[in-house]
Amino acid sequence: MIFGDSGTTTAHRSAPRAPASARWLRDARTARALSLATLAWLGVESALGIAAGLAAHSVALIGWGMFSLVEAVASLTVVWRFTGSRTCSADAEVRAGRAVAISFWMLAPYLALHVLYDLWAGHAARPSVFGAVVTAVSLVVMPFLGVAKRRLGARLGSAATSGEGTQNLLCASQAAGVLAGIALNGLGFRWADPVMATLLAAVAVHEGRKAWRGHVCHH
Repeated sequence: MIFGDSGTTTAHRSAPRAPASARWLRDARTARALSLATLAWLGVESALGIAAGLAAHSVALIGWGMFSLVEAVASLTVVWRFTGSRTCSADAEVRAGRAVAISFWMLAPYLALHVLYDLWAGHAARPSVFGAVVTAVSLVVMPFLGVAKRRLGARLGSAATSGEGTQNLLCASQAAGVLAGIALNGLGFRWADPVMATLLAAVAVHEGRKAWRGHVCHH
């Protein structure tokens, strides 16, 4: 089972066994609060990103907006992880880490199929000032959230929290990539948009594999 016990897995080894310190519990509450704040931001970001992508017929921009929904799944998972009796549960950490991994993998097939369809149909992305503004805002906001969550994940021994932070940093990197793609499309380089979307899918698969194994970032 996806969320069942898995014996002595890497995720079990990284999960907190008996967190009792006041600082650990304070960090857990902070992680939950940051995830709740992120959920609110991602709702706005996703709606605007997808709307801008549909208007410009940009696979990368739509994919970036969809990735915001994937990030929301990870944020919800961390909120679940650090609520009630699950806060000090190693089993909850394992399940949360695997749920975050699945949230990474949800994105890759969509992007790959969308790129293939657009190439087959001969669609090309159009320049989007609206898309550029939306992604630029994310490029400023997401690194702060990502770094904070990765540090909390390291202190908590939580692959789920670290994974959510990694998704936030990826969101910022993808925003930079989409901005570059929008600029290149405006200059006539139509290959830029599908290339950015394909790279996004590959990164999602790689990060999902790390989250499934219970990898915790220590920096």
